[in-house]
Amino acid sequence: MHRVLKLSVAGLLVAAPACYHATVDTGLAPSSVVVEKSWASGWIGGLVPPSTVETASQCPHGAAKVETKHSFLNMLVGALTGGIYSPMSIKVTCAQAGRAFLSPTGPTIDVGANATPEQIRDAVSRAANLSLRTGEPVYIEY
Repeated sequence: MHRVLKLSVAGLLVAAPACYHATVDTGLAPSSVVVEKSWASGWIGGLVPPSTVETASQCPHGAAKVETKHSFLNMLVGALTGGIYSPMSIKVTCAQAGRAFLSPTGPTIDVGANATPEQIRDAVSRAANLSLRTGEPVYIEY
């Protein structure tokens, strides 16, 4: 029994620093504007996600990076509540004006600035088919 307790404590010490962390990088150049929500309230182990972080007014050019994580304190609170309340930290780095870098070697489909919804759907369909055939990304320019 004493050995099981030691193994449990050792397992907890190894697992505790391994906090959940996910990053979404959009490819846009980051700016210095960062929107953070340290205690975004999730419920029932994440089945009910936190409310949306409103960034439209602070990030007029979109988001360059979105990071979500469960810090040690977030996970501790979640464990103490039995997973009913499961907070997380959300950090959004706004994008600079401009656009993402396009690969010079990747195929591109240009639909024009005033494309109709039908032309856009057609371009997406053509891009998907081309990407499926070649196995590489296809860029669509508006």
